[in-house]
Amino acid sequence: MADRRIEGLALKVGPLGEHDRLLTLLSDQVGVIRLAVPGARKPKSSLAGAVPLTQLELQVVGRRGLPRVRQLRVQHNFGAVGQRLETLAGAQALAELCMALVEDDDPIGGLLEAVVIHLERLEAISRSEADPSLALASTVQACVHLLALGGYGLPLQSCCRTGEPLIPPIGQWDWRCSLLADEGLAIGSQPGAAVQLNPSELALLQRLPRAELPRRKDGELMGPTPVWLRLMAVVECWIRSHLPRPVRSLGMLREAFVIPATDAAKRS
Repeated sequence: MADRRIEGLALKVGPLGEHDRLLTLLSDQVGVIRLAVPGARKPKSSLAGAVPLTQLELQVVGRRGLPRVRQLRVQHNFGAVGQRLETLAGAQALAELCMALVEDDDPIGGLLEAVVIHLERLEAISRSEADPSLALASTVQACVHLLALGGYGLPLQSCCRTGEPLIPPIGQWDWRCSLLADEGLAIGSQPGAAVQLNPSELALLQRLPRAELPRRKDGELMGPTPVWLRLMAVVECWIRSHLPRPVRSLGMLREAFVIPATDAAKRS
């Protein structure tokens, strides 16, 4: 059977047999595909570059069962995200989200390009001395973008109960908007709300579908860390309610911003 050429991003890599690897790849051509990488765990293997969070160009043989990789070329390795816990957790969360969004043999146009853009941002953050909250905000925005591309976008413009426009009344700090995980965002403090947002938090959430993160005039990121953690909770609830699997790495990202009680006591 003739070889075929596939380019994509390695979302997950695991052991297969004694010396092989099982590669889960996101591709514009075939969606998510699982491939056997023979001998990839052997020392000096020419296929050892099949590792997570790596852009690969592959020659693949076989179309039924488990196709096999014959040759690979590494286009880019995002391993630098591992230099910081928050960027590593963010990158892993994006990989998990892609696996939850994409069916086998059912590609989503633009998803690969979008996730690579966001991984590049996390990689740049990991190489810098940027505030850790920038990695948190970047991950939240990336999730909003990928959910929208996958057809599960957060409904941010109208109340799910009344249909009224969601216009946050900035300055009215007693006003609330409630996330009803199975429905969307509703005006007011609703019974059973998973998360409640004040006007400024909703306004920040509504800016996330834009290309860039919301920043102040001085270039600093808008919103403190607790607000971004609340927005991440909105994303997590939406994923749990609408996708077949949770994105567990978002929990690891949250833990990176939680001060252990013993440390808090030492600082007081």
